[in-house]
Amino acid sequence: MSQPPSNPYPGSYPPPQQQPGGFQPPQQPGPQQGGYPSAAQPGQPFGAEAGQPGYGAPAVPPKKKSSVGKILLIVLAVVVVLCVGGGTALYFATKDKVTEVVDATKTRMTAPDTLAGRPKVTDPQLQTAAEQMISEMKKDVPDATSTVGAFYGNPEKQDLVMIGGVSGLIADPKKEMADATAGLSTELGVTSFKTADAGPLGGEAKCGDGKADSLPVGVCVWADRGSLGVIVLYFKSAADLQKEFVTMRGQIEQKG
Repeated sequence: MSQPPSNPYPGSYPPPQQQPGGFQPPQQPGPQQGGYPSAAQPGQPFGAEAGQPGYGAPAVPPKKKSSVGKILLIVLAVVVVLCVGGGTALYFATKDKVTEVVDATKTRMTAPDTLAGRPKVTDPQLQTAAEQMISEMKKDVPDATSTVGAFYGNPEKQDLVMIGGVSGLIADPKKEMADATAGLSTELGVTSFKTADAGPLGGEAKCGDGKADSLPVGVCVWADRGSLGVIVLYFKSAADLQKEFVTMRGQIEQKG
């Protein structure tokens, strides 16, 4: 009896193992292309049957790590800063000018549809975080006349801004500024706040560089007789934020 060819299934890989007596076991049906068995066997490239990359490659590429977790760290930090000091007080020293009091009572914080050209974000997690920030501020600063919290830009393009603030009659804006910058230095690791242009709305403004986890952020704070607010620019520096700060504040803080 003639010997069977060394590989009775030309073109297939690996060749079926020989059995004693020349008997060949029936072969498992394979895919239309290639010669891999239909079920993964030890040493077989996983996922080849489904047309996925072989040799141990995952069935789908790993997702790019999101920055949302790091972004949300800022929310808590801002809430802490705006709420710890109480934010507002319904009294003034006799030396305060009547016009300052009147202007303060008319001050309101608002979240515009766009901020310095950036639209409000649509990410559900960030929207929920903004709502929670407002809820906490209303709870912890009950005498505030208004509160604001929102995100603008596009996180995927590393262009994102967060705003947070309260309005009301603030007895000591300088103290509120000192408390806010001290809190942000602790929460966001801002090593140095420098005086910045507060813009036509007046009061005092300071900006500095910080980090959330390893994410760089630029932070600016302002305080006046009628409001205390924070703006955080993610992925960028305080110098970048200062270029837009006066414009942003003018869209957030409204008087009259």
